[in-house]
Amino acid sequence: MGAYKYIQETLQKEYKARDSLYREKVRSWRHGPVMEKVERPANITRARRLGYKAKQGYAVVRIRIDKGRRRRQTPMGGRKPRHNYVYVQPQLSHQAIAEQRVNRIYKNMEVLNSYWIGEDGNNKYFEVILADPERKGVDPKVVARKGRAFRGLTSSGRKARGLGRGRQKHSN
Repeated sequence: MGAYKYIQETLQKEYKARDSLYREKVRSWRHGPVMEKVERPANITRARRLGYKAKQGYAVVRIRIDKGRRRRQTPMGGRKPRHNYVYVQPQLSHQAIAEQRVNRIYKNMEVLNSYWIGEDGNNKYFEVILADPERKGVDPKVVARKGRAFRGLTSSGRKARGLGRGRQKHSN
């Protein structure tokens, strides 16, 4: 087995057991800023699979997203029954929302992909991989499309567009 497989197994065991190391990490994320550029990914195997490279032009941003119901604002313009519903279906996953929020802050970079790194009772935490199209070390084909996160071109957006499962074999 390669080193990445051992790293992946260790991360999965940490999450399933909810051991003290994992709880401490999540606690520090909860009390830290909502969006933070990190030096290295929390899950290096997942980041590498999704396009991250440890060189200039690539960055990883950790973001915290509220996990609860996406409530509608309090009614304005009279308390009519049509204004008093509670839940609004956002049409996007938490992961797609995270990618878009990060891309709104880091406008000069393109979102390559993102992945889940943890959650607690109130929040979900994702790491978003960004690439700078102006740098020489970044593959230009990868970041040629502008606004990938907003047009559903990342893996989480593709799922919302019904493109998540790829080709399937049909048996007769």
